[in-house]
Amino acid sequence: MSRPQNISSPTERLDVDYDGIHRAAELLKQGGIVAFGTETVYGLGGISTSQSTVERIFTAKGRPSFNPLISHFPSAEAAFAQANMDIPLKEITFKLAQTFWPGPLTLILPRHPQSRICSAVSAGLSSLAVRVPKGRAVQEVLRLVGAPVAAPSANRSGKVSPSSAAHVLDELDGRIDAVLNTGPCQVGVESTVLDLTGAQPILLRPGGITLEELEQICGPVLLPSASQTVEKLAPSSPGQLLSHYAPSLPVRLNAIDLLPGEALLAFGDDLPKGAERTLCWNLSPSGNVEEAAQRLFTGLRYLDREATRQQLTAIAVPPLPTEGLGRALQDRLKRAAAPRPLQNTPPHSTAAHPNTPSHNS
Repeated sequence: MSRPQNISSPTERLDVDYDGIHRAAELLKQGGIVAFGTETVYGLGGISTSQSTVERIFTAKGRPSFNPLISHFPSAEAAFAQANMDIPLKEITFKLAQTFWPGPLTLILPRHPQSRICSAVSAGLSSLAVRVPKGRAVQEVLRLVGAPVAAPSANRSGKVSPSSAAHVLDELDGRIDAVLNTGPCQVGVESTVLDLTGAQPILLRPGGITLEELEQICGPVLLPSASQTVEKLAPSSPGQLLSHYAPSLPVRLNAIDLLPGEALLAFGDDLPKGAERTLCWNLSPSGNVEEAAQRLFTGLRYLDREATRQQLTAIAVPPLPTEGLGRALQDRLKRAAAPRPLQNTPPHSTAAHPNTPSHNS
């Protein structure tokens, strides 16, 4: 490895050119951890087959080890080689991959007995979270590495996800080997996570592929019931922790007016009374949910920093759309507004999701 295990020197800044892409791939092959942009958010990559490398990812992020990771691949064939494809939803799995990969969709599949992905990636569970991300640079990096790459969001655990290289460096400079600056992320929220290990697809996390788009391919998709929430269960896939994507200031949802001391995360042109007198970031003045998704994490980071500087005490969010990408926005903001955990311990139980194998990813 080109850098010591406990990184203390500044993180390498890599441009998205031939040299930068090949340097990122070389660091990953040597066991390094490298941040890079996908179409969703910036991920913190490390070889999925190396237990020590994956442990470095958890350490750099301060991520609890019970929270599984997504492995990224250059092709569907490479992803499915790590999974047991003898499942009831095999044909649907292939259709989903053909339709949405490369793209912002993560599939939960049973682990193949010969899978090389280490147990730390799947948090001791018996299935894997796999994805083929979109983007020329990340595809080239994955091809050059020639191995699965685990890549959770490149930020400190529980904090607001990064949608630019600058966001990554704000939190992880000196804690990781390098960041490949691939520019702003086009989708802006994390991938959709779909569990295909049972008899019917289950949406575990809304994201860049909408529920409506999924149902066009695979028919009805189940949503976890209230009894299956992460308030009671340890996560069976990434992105399920109740408190997540959180700024330092508290977030108040469905605000129809503004309270004293609140900044505003706005949407559309119908702003709450008093918006003109406080700090405001409008996700989309025209009310476009795609634009809102692209600007969500940047807006939360901006309001958190500037509101704190101005001695404001909270962030108010008006009602947002509930369909299409609005479902992903609602999910991220609900988790941003949730009570913050006192420590990184599983919430009440180590049981897996009732509709997934007992060892899931």
